[in-house]
Formats: sequence, C-alpha cells, structure tokens
Amino acid sequence: MDNQMFNIGKVVNTHGIKGEVKIIKITDFDERFEKGNKVFWFAEDGKKTLSLEIDGHRIHKNFHLLHFKGYDSINDVESLKGGTLKISEEQQTSLEEGEFYYHQIIGCAVVTEDGTEIGIVKEILTPGANDVWVVKRKGQKDVLIPYIESIVTDVDVENKRILIHPMEGLLD
Repeated sequence: MDNQMFNIGKVVNTHGIKGEVKIIKITDFDERFEKGNKVFWFAEDGKKTLSLEIDGHRIHKNFHLLHFKGYDSINDVESLKGGTLKISEEQQTSLEEGEFYYHQIIGCAVVTEDGTEIGIVKEILTPGANDVWVVKRKGQKDVLIPYIESIVTDVDVENKRILIHPMEGLLD
C-alpha cells in the first residue's frame, strides 16, 4: 500500500449487534460502498490498517451502514470505531472532462487572465448548486471563488494552475 490513498468515510460507531458500522461518507461516489468492493481501514493513529471487503450496504438516517465480510458481530467491529476508510489510487472512478477530484484542485495556484496571482486553493465548499473554492491570499483574507464557467476559465491540474476571469467585486 505504498501508493496514494484517498479518504471515503469515517467509522463513527457500530450499529446493532450483527457487525454493521455507521459511516460518515467523505466522497461524492456512493458506489464506493457497493457490495464486493474492497476498502482499507486505517486506525486514528494511522499505525494499524486492514483490508476489508464490503458485503452489505444500506442507508439509515443519513448514515451509510456497512457490513464487512467475516465481521459478523458487534465484537468484531467495535475496534473499527474512529477509523477512516480509504481506497487506493487505482480504485478511483474516471471523471468526465471538466470534473476534478478535490485533491487535484486543493493546492493549485489561482491566477487572473492578466497574470495577477490571487493565491492557493486551500479548501472546497459544497453549499449547493456549485462548488466554492476557498483561496488563501498573502496578507489578505481568504477569497471565495465559485466554480462556474464564467469565472473559472481554465484548470490545469498537471501544472497546479487555475485561470479565472473575476467578475466585478469578487476579489474585494
């Protein structure tokens, strides 16, 4: 497991007595939790890891409930609480053109069309219709850049550079 790993969920508790765990998902792809998929569990301290196969998935009260092959009682899954579920880079889903993973955007430099450097994307918010990129600026407060076509004109993840056409008042 020396390749890059990506978080897909946090184990917050057990559920019932038959080995289900309650997950807060950290992914836009619910298919990551389909029966037969492999996930990697990492302890909070990052020292202990397990490879797990999902053999049951359902949604209950805004939580994803997962059952893992060979973990059939509450005693088997009690130690998983607090851990993080991850997938390997090879398990990532292919994206359409113009779609990006958060890890590809976070850390990119944001530059206006006239070459003015704005800052670095430090976080992505998902308030509704479109994502909003939080850009950390030197010596100024963060700026919020909505990911919409009229503002974000080019995203070059290879060179970690995003070109924007700021509308009036966006950078004030």
